[in-house]
Amino acid sequence: MFSRLLRSGKRSLESLGEQEILALAISSEEDDGRIYLAYADALRDAYPNSARIFEEMAEEESHHRQMLIDRHIERFGDRIPLVRREHVRDFPERKPDWLIRNMPLDTIREQAEAMEEAAHRFYLTAAARTQDAPTRKLLGDLALAEKSHESLAHRLGEEHTPVDVKAEEDQTARRQFVLTYVQPGLAGLMDGSVSTLAPIFAAAFATQDTWQTFLVGLSASVGAGISMGFTEAAHDDGKLSGRGSPVKRGLASGIMTALGGLGHALPYLISNFMLATTIAVFVVFIELWAIAFIQNRYMETPFFRAVMQVVLGGSLVLAAGVLIGNA
Repeated sequence: MFSRLLRSGKRSLESLGEQEILALAISSEEDDGRIYLAYADALRDAYPNSARIFEEMAEEESHHRQMLIDRHIERFGDRIPLVRREHVRDFPERKPDWLIRNMPLDTIREQAEAMEEAAHRFYLTAAARTQDAPTRKLLGDLALAEKSHESLAHRLGEEHTPVDVKAEEDQTARRQFVLTYVQPGLAGLMDGSVSTLAPIFAAAFATQDTWQTFLVGLSASVGAGISMGFTEAAHDDGKLSGRGSPVKRGLASGIMTALGGLGHALPYLISNFMLATTIAVFVVFIELWAIAFIQNRYMETPFFRAVMQVVLGGSLVLAAGVLIGNA
């Protein structure tokens, strides 16, 4: 009984007979075709050229599947055993549709390449284990089809997504990343880093108590994070503005807001007031320069202007907090 519990229930590819190998190939081609169609559906609105590529790849998989079915009928009849990739050990898994929809364009392209390479290796292994000459030839031909001089994704890409179109789609993907994650995250980081400076340092210099200062910073950071997150999520649903999921934007904004405040609140867990304050001030300037860098890198704000806006503004807020705390 103990050995039965340890058994995975999956079979090795070497244990499959010729009929089971054909059945596995049929189901795999069907699954891959559906995945390519899911890619096409996910990309159609933003990347129509790439969507067309995956539609043609799905057609290619459908053709392969029909060839395999025809061979199975000739060899074993029309009753195809139920053998799927999840029944076989070490067979590459595929992501479900709800994960596919959240993949960026480059990841989808990489996944398609990996799928073709895995199919090529499977057909080579399957052909080596097949004794029937016509079946062996079919599996070998399919291996060549999956691994031709260039992958199907590349060959179709040359037709539908030449260099200029691919560059345009990459730019669209980058813009979507900026709108959905960078822009709300940056706004949150700026708000969390700058808006909490005055209350944290005012509390620090007014009380000279590191623990009380930490509690003020923690409450201010978490409160600001929750507020910014809900505000961003409720701002718009992203459908008309094209800014993407409100949940993703809200999480990006809320988390970065909280992190921006916690960065200079955490040093006050140190009991030595002067050491904690020195570290907190150092962290503040790192945060402000990081914000300026992100603005310059992703928002294309001139670096000098970003420095003037963020570092100078943050320094003034920090100074205001210190002055208020010492009043």
